[in-house]
Amino acid sequence: MKAIAIIGSPRKGGNTEVFAGHALKAIAEQGIDTELVRLAGLDIRPCNACMACDKEETCPIKDDLLPVYHKMKAADAIILASPVYWGSATALIMALMERTGYIALHNGRAFTGKVGGAMVVARRAGKSFTFAQMNLWFQPLGFFSPGSTYWNVAIARNKGEVEKDEEGMRTAWNFGKNVAFLLDKLKV
Repeated sequence: MKAIAIIGSPRKGGNTEVFAGHALKAIAEQGIDTELVRLAGLDIRPCNACMACDKEETCPIKDDLLPVYHKMKAADAIILASPVYWGSATALIMALMERTGYIALHNGRAFTGKVGGAMVVARRAGKSFTFAQMNLWFQPLGFFSPGSTYWNVAIARNKGEVEKDEEGMRTAWNFGKNVAFLLDKLKV
């Protein structure tokens, strides 16, 4: 089994990466392979609604999306993590969600039966909206979404501050444990 966390922050090594990485450590502790996938530096453009993915499992936009999509398709669990930018998820992760969602939906519902959920880091406001916004992606794609001891959100601004949010880090750890638990229960 494999779990991946896709980081929608344009900053490498930032709070969102630390927060999601903490959940991955909890998952790995249960003997599950994990991988952190950074979108930082990748060219992932928004969907243009051409609907080419309705005919085949691809996207004609020439950028870095398809290798990430194939990692998602191969994974048993997918965590999407984003910082809050102007009260919402980053454009980078939203473009990934739009396009991979369409491709998966129109091609055998490729994500159905996987485990997944969102994680969000904010300086102050927008975390609840962003968390809900991102979690709405998982529902129509047939994911099983475990909970935690609180919403998977953390408070931080400057690099490394997320580790000072004890409740947030505990929530991330418990979310990771629940992802691993659910993966174990769902294995055939």
